[in-house]
Amino acid sequence: MLLLSINIFQTLLDLDRDVFLTINSCHNAYWDNFMVLCSDRRVWVPFYLSFVYMMFRNFPLRVNIICFLVIAMVITFSDQITSTFIRPWIGRLRPANQQSPIAHLVHIVDGYRGGNFSFPSAHAANHWAFTFFIIYLFRRHVLSAFMVFWALVVCYSRLYLGVHYPLDILSGMLIGFIGASGIYYLFQRLRGEDTHIYKPAGRNLKHEYIPLYTGVLTFIIMLVWAA
Repeated sequence: MLLLSINIFQTLLDLDRDVFLTINSCHNAYWDNFMVLCSDRRVWVPFYLSFVYMMFRNFPLRVNIICFLVIAMVITFSDQITSTFIRPWIGRLRPANQQSPIAHLVHIVDGYRGGNFSFPSAHAANHWAFTFFIIYLFRRHVLSAFMVFWALVVCYSRLYLGVHYPLDILSGMLIGFIGASGIYYLFQRLRGEDTHIYKPAGRNLKHEYIPLYTGVLTFIIMLVWAA
């Protein structure tokens, strides 16, 4: 049984490596530029600020303060669980790390190799935590679909840039989901009636498409800039 478990685990790791190398090998100069931009947290600052703007246009100050504190808790949880606790314990080298056995096969961009360890992906955990929390918070179908698309593209950029394996991304996504779901549940349990910002029957929000427009515009700018 132990031998079978080891063989299954090794097969999974081999598949993980092969899928990574397949994705990472599909590259050109244009997409190099695009993926670097996509993976850069600073590029998405206007996107994040668009949510701040929409919330202040729709909700009382107390509600916004609570929401921002909860979002900070969600991101902090996912980031610390991945970077501080799990990564050093697992100790899986990034594929682009110079000590990695496949480092010579990995396409890297502008010499970027990331840190030492890759499992799980903090990028994936943080972006999916934010995505799930926004989905729970606003429950707008179009915005939710865009958030999923946004998180997927950002995660793909980490594979493209050679700093994470697929299993790193999937585990980070799971951590983000658990963190966002658990903390949102606590938020719902602890909130007062005056902090209720969404009703199942629906509620019209002012400028509710601003984050969607900002996100799409950011993608367009990146696509143009990458050329």
